[in-house]
Amino acid sequence: MLKKVISSLLCCYSLVSLNSAQATIVEFQTSQGNFQVNLFDQTTPITVNNFLNYVNEQSYTNSLIHRAVPGFVVQGGGFEFAGDWPLSSLASNGAINNEPVYSNVKGTIAMAKLGGIVNSASNQWFFNLQDNSNNLDTQNGGFTVFGQVIGDGMAVLEKISALQLCNNNGLNDIPMVDYTSQECTDKAVPGLENFVVVEQITIVDSSEVTDADLTKIENTLIDQVTPPTQPEPSSGGGAMYWLLALLSLPLLRKK
Repeated sequence: MLKKVISSLLCCYSLVSLNSAQATIVEFQTSQGNFQVNLFDQTTPITVNNFLNYVNEQSYTNSLIHRAVPGFVVQGGGFEFAGDWPLSSLASNGAINNEPVYSNVKGTIAMAKLGGIVNSASNQWFFNLQDNSNNLDTQNGGFTVFGQVIGDGMAVLEKISALQLCNNNGLNDIPMVDYTSQECTDKAVPGLENFVVVEQITIVDSSEVTDADLTKIENTLIDQVTPPTQPEPSSGGGAMYWLLALLSLPLLRKK
């Protein structure tokens, strides 16, 4: 009987091990420069495994950075350019559970999600360009931070956020290269070279617990009743709704 119990436990352990994240450092290779991110695979395993599934499936290859707000966030993981406007949505593997363990401070990567739905993160992510904890640590159940930029990677993200921005077909603040706001208004057909392209995300270090020496700041606001500094918007839009659902609820969901 004891042998059966031990065997069962070992089997379950093996399944857990197979499903655990096998990489903690990834490199974002973009048309504006490369940078590395250390993932919190031990403390936000659901989110990291979800992200790495998209990486391993090459879902993010040649995708776009589709949102950049200077001094706030840079967002991607949801769209690609198929040769003309509007941008095409990337396929989603479905929603995952929220893991609001860490704070949305400068230099962290977190999951975007639908407004008013706590467990709705799927494939889109964003980088915090400043300390957004007072708002994003509490809004909509808190946004799951699952890694942080290392090295001089923030310089690349700041460069992206300083580009010309375009509003098109419900997507606002699309960073563009050599493509003017007037061309955007006129819906002149751009080329792939006019976008910030995530050419590839690759695994740099597949060893576990590489985040042990990082300074990780816990989300201590999530259990507080105090409302966020900006109200959570409705499906009609609002100051923060672009982050949650890109100004229109269905846009974060894949068509």
